Amino acid sequence: MATQISPHFTLEEMLTSQTAIRFRYNEQFIPPNNVKQSLTALCQNVLEPIRIAVAKPIRVSSGYRCLRVNSKIGGSKTSQHMDGEAADIQVLSITVEELFQFIKSGNFPYDQLIQEFDSWVHVSFGPRNRRQPLRAIKLGNGQTKYLPG
Repeated sequence: MATQISPHFTLEEMLTSQTAIRFRYNEQFIPPNNVKQSLTALCQNVLEPIRIAVAKPIRVSSGYRCLRVNSKIGGSKTSQHMDGEAADIQVLSITVEELFQFIKSGNFPYDQLIQEFDSWVHVSFGPRNRRQPLRAIKLGNGQTKYLPG
């Protein structure tokens, strides 16, 4: 049975990870209580208001990541995903750039908003909520560079 953490989001969708399933990282699906609290706050304060404002479903491609999943996919060692404070999202009928601009221009209490590689939008919510918009691009050497957004 799904655990609703806001009207349109469940705990289970915020824990989904094909990498964890593939490599049997079972800890991905049993997060500590502080992670559950952070995911709930992210959904209630940021994702739910965005969902209501765009009036379209939000697809979460990555929410919480346990340490092993984050390491396996090459995530940042300080990723807010590991604390349950971030989600990578898309809205299928809106371009990534349109979604980024919509959130950036809105009154949403995010920490970081990152338009990543024209493929998804990373949005985080935590203790700081700096409203820091960025763009992630890949350099020729494969490294990621973050530019002001």
